[in-house]
Amino acid sequence: MAEEEVKNTTEIAEVAETPAPAEEVKVEEETFAKSGKKSKKHIEEVKAEEERQARKLEHANAEVKPKGAKPVTRPRIERRGKKYQEAAKLVEKGKLYGLKEAIELAIKTSPVKFDAALEAHVRLGVDPRQADQNIRTTLVLPNGNGKTVRVAVFAPLDVAKAAKAAGADIAEDEEFLKQLDKGEVNFDILISTPQYMPKLGKYARLLGPKGLMPNPKAGTVTMDVEKAVKEAKAGKVEYRVDKQSIVHIGLGKTSFGADKLLENANAFFESLKAQKPASLKGTYVKSVFITTTMGPSISIENLYN
Repeated sequence: MAEEEVKNTTEIAEVAETPAPAEEVKVEEETFAKSGKKSKKHIEEVKAEEERQARKLEHANAEVKPKGAKPVTRPRIERRGKKYQEAAKLVEKGKLYGLKEAIELAIKTSPVKFDAALEAHVRLGVDPRQADQNIRTTLVLPNGNGKTVRVAVFAPLDVAKAAKAAGADIAEDEEFLKQLDKGEVNFDILISTPQYMPKLGKYARLLGPKGLMPNPKAGTVTMDVEKAVKEAKAGKVEYRVDKQSIVHIGLGKTSFGADKLLENANAFFESLKAQKPASLKGTYVKSVFITTTMGPSISIENLYN
């Protein structure tokens, strides 16, 4: 009996130490379905997505910004050059300068080495879409505008000769059309007689975008060609209101000096005053700024209303 008991005890121990059959282990490990939401692949994808979302949320919390906060950018004046910044310090913010004082200050604050142009920018209270408020006219500046102007005249030969004597750079008849056929534009102002305007019609696409098409309002379609040439050479300028109801005009060069520039400015503002539409009920001139090429703008007091 003792030997049998020992034998049975040994067999039980061996059975206890023997690993479970492969099939039974397999059943315990395979807790995933072959497909569907309980499949191993789907569960791994869900876990990966949860981890990704957690990282994304953590990253967002680290960079959270106050509601309505705007990107931090440097003020415009700090993005300008050093010379401009130094010049701008001389212009008092919010102050309305007198015309003479503004011109003197504009010359003083010009930051460039070349002979800069003095410009006036006037915001009007007109509506350019209304025909009677679409301001456009010409003006002969008393001291010129400082620009070398090349004048071309397209007219009959006898008129062209007189225009040439008056100072026109180009004054021809059919030869002028041949140059346009080649796309050659060697002039800044084109003057024509009324009877010759139909011949220029085919060149409207060439001249129009450059602002060179003769126009009666600009005084470049006229019978008195000699006078038009002399005025153009003397500094005749055209100004018109743009789509934003603003008039831009060059008043001369800083080398003219304050007195001559003041004469030109007064002539311009008197001309602008005369162009005030009769139908306008509100404010005519809303704001006026004087500036030089690449210089700071200077607000001047409202001269005319």
